[in-house]
Amino acid sequence: MFKSILVPIDLADTDLAKPAIATAATLSQNWGGSIRLLNVLPMTPVMLAEYVPADFDEQQRQTSEEALAIVARESGIDASHISSVVRQGGIYHEILEEAVHMKADLIVMTSHRPAMRTYFLGSNAGHVVRYAKCSVLVVRH
Repeated sequence: MFKSILVPIDLADTDLAKPAIATAATLSQNWGGSIRLLNVLPMTPVMLAEYVPADFDEQQRQTSEEALAIVARESGIDASHISSVVRQGGIYHEILEEAVHMKADLIVMTSHRPAMRTYFLGSNAGHVVRYAKCSVLVVRH
C-alpha cells in the first residue's frame, strides 16, 4: 500500500524527526517500500546576498546532504530502501513538490503540539495535510 514514503526533516532538530523516521521504517517494512528523507533549505534573502560568499547556497546544500546521509545511516534502515534529497524554497511548497516528483504514496512528518499561534497562522504540517495529493501521517511530538 505505501511503497514510496517521504519524510521531511528539519536538520536543526533531528530529534523531532526520529518518531517520523521510525514510523516510516515500520510502514516501509510492512509494505516493502522505500523512504526518502527531505530537507528544505530556505532561499537566501536578496538583501543578504552581498554579505555571504558566492557559493553560500552550494555550501548549505552540501552540508545538508552530509547531515541527511548521517541521519539515514543512523536510522537503521537498509541503504537500499532509503534515499535523501535537499530542495530549496518554501518548506511546505517543496515538500508537496517532492511528493509529486517521487510519486509518494505517503508523507510522514512530525509536528509539535498545536499552540495558539498555529491556530491562526497555520503550520507547514497543516499546509501539507491540506494540499498533499497523497496520504499524510502527522506524528505528534
